[in-house]
Amino acid sequence: MILSVQSAVARAWHGACWMLCLMMALATGMAHAEYPDRPIKLVVGFPPGGGGDLYGRLIADQISRKLGQPVVVENKGGAGGMMAAEQVARSKPDGYTLLMGMSSNMSLAAAIRGKELPYRVPEDFVAVGMLVQAPHGLFASADRYSTAKAALADARTRQMSYGSSGPGSVGYVTMEMVKAKAGVEIAPIPYRGSGPAITDLLGGHTDLFFATAPPIMGQVKGGKLKLLALTGEQRTPAFPDVPTFRELGIDVTVTQWYGLVAPAGTPNAIVQKLSRAVSEGLENAELRRVVRQDGAREVDMSTDRFRQYIVDDIARYRAGISDKLLKTMEVK
Repeated sequence: MILSVQSAVARAWHGACWMLCLMMALATGMAHAEYPDRPIKLVVGFPPGGGGDLYGRLIADQISRKLGQPVVVENKGGAGGMMAAEQVARSKPDGYTLLMGMSSNMSLAAAIRGKELPYRVPEDFVAVGMLVQAPHGLFASADRYSTAKAALADARTRQMSYGSSGPGSVGYVTMEMVKAKAGVEIAPIPYRGSGPAITDLLGGHTDLFFATAPPIMGQVKGGKLKLLALTGEQRTPAFPDVPTFRELGIDVTVTQWYGLVAPAGTPNAIVQKLSRAVSEGLENAELRRVVRQDGAREVDMSTDRFRQYIVDDIARYRAGISDKLLKTMEVK
C-alpha cells in the first residue's frame, strides 16, 4: 500500500515537472514568436548623410515594414565606427540593438588593430545579413587623365600625390594596397572630408583622389571628375566602361560593405527572423534604385555566408597590409 502511494506521488511529481518544462518551452517559443514587441535600435557608426547612414535608413524602413515595429537609427560617430561597434558588442543580445557593420569597423579594424580592438570580430557578433557593397574608386579631374594606366604611368616618372580621408581609413589603406600592387609611389594627403579634397584636386593641388565611389559619383556625372578604376570583383553596371583594378593587373578587390550584425548570443530564431526581413527588404524596387544609381549594389547573403565573408575579408586586408603601412597608421 505504502509503495503504491509512493509510486503515485512519484508519477504525479514527474508529471508536474514534465508539464512545467512544457509550459516553459511554450513560453520561450511564444516569446520568440512575438518578437519584436517594441522598437528596434540600429546603431550606425557615422554621422547622418554618409553611405552607412543612407543604407541604414533604407533597410531600417524595410525591416520596420516587415516586422511591424519601428527601427530607429542611432548615429554614434567616432573612431571610424568602432565606438558604435563596441557599444553593440556589449549590448543585451535580445534582438533590439543592431549594428550597421561595415568593412571599416569590422574587417579593417580587426586586421590593423588585432587584440587592441575593444571587441572581437567576428566572435562578439552574430551576422544577420549583408546589405550593400560599394566599390572604392580612383578619381582625377576630368581634364587630367583619361585612364588609370595613364595616371599610374605618370606616377612612375614624377612625384605625385593623392587625397584621402587619412591614415587608418578604408580609402587610405586600400589605395596603399593599390600602390604596392602597382609598384608606384604616390604621396598621400589627408583631408577631413571629400569636399576639400575634391576642391584641391580640381585646383591642381593634388593629382588624384581615392575614396568609396558612390558618394562621389555626382561629381563624375556632372563632368568635373573622371572615374579611372574601381575595386571589386566585377565592373559596376552603373559605370560599365570603368575597369576594375584587377583588370589592370592590380589585384585589389576589397570594397566598402555594409551589413547588419547583432550581439553574440542573440537567439537564432530572432536572427533568422531579422535575416528574412532583410532579404525581403532588399527586393524592394525603390531601395534597389537608390543603391544602384551611384555604383553600389545590394547583396543578399545568408547569415552563415555573411559571417564567412567577414572572416575572408579580414584575411584579404591582412594579406595586403605591410609592416611599413602599419607604421604609417601608428598601429603598434
